Amino acid sequence: DVPVAVNLAAANIVDVTLPAAIGELLERHGVAADRLECEISEHTVMADPVRATAVLAGLRELGVGLSLDDFGTGHSSLSYLKRLPLDEVKIDRSFVAGMADDENDAVIVRSTIDLARNLGLRVVAEGVETAEIMDTLRELRCDVAQGYHISRPLPAGDLDLQALSVSLRGPARKPSSSSALS
Repeated sequence: DVPVAVNLAAANIVDVTLPAAIGELLERHGVAADRLECEISEHTVMADPVRATAVLAGLRELGVGLSLDDFGTGHSSLSYLKRLPLDEVKIDRSFVAGMADDENDAVIVRSTIDLARNLGLRVVAEGVETAEIMDTLRELRCDVAQGYHISRPLPAGDLDLQALSVSLRGPARKPSSSSALS
């Protein structure tokens, strides 16, 4: 019962048959839709924003989670947060990793957390490499952290859910490399 996140490419996000295909696969394999999260980047949505929005709405109707990945690296971040049926925003690692040394990165991370939370979105900080950054994110009330400080990527067979259960209290979506910050 481990959630899985899948990155969608631009070709996927404009394919109007994608929601039906994913729905069929979930049913065939007996997987609840809320165990799947589709990650999109602002760049993929920009390929065709109208069709992308329709495809995302179809995925949302299935109950699939939707995450905006690499937030802050695209051109229309705020308009996407407002229009897309998202559950989560993942702050790009370039801001998170630099927040201990660069006040501008810290302001961007802090502001993004506040903005996303006020919009009712879960916030994931990517690229958490140190305990100092983890502690700062906890103070900022970031929902989930992801990065090498928590765990390096590892094969599914090496994943020990019992060992991670203490740090996974909350809405963490990627147990092998994420941790809830509650």
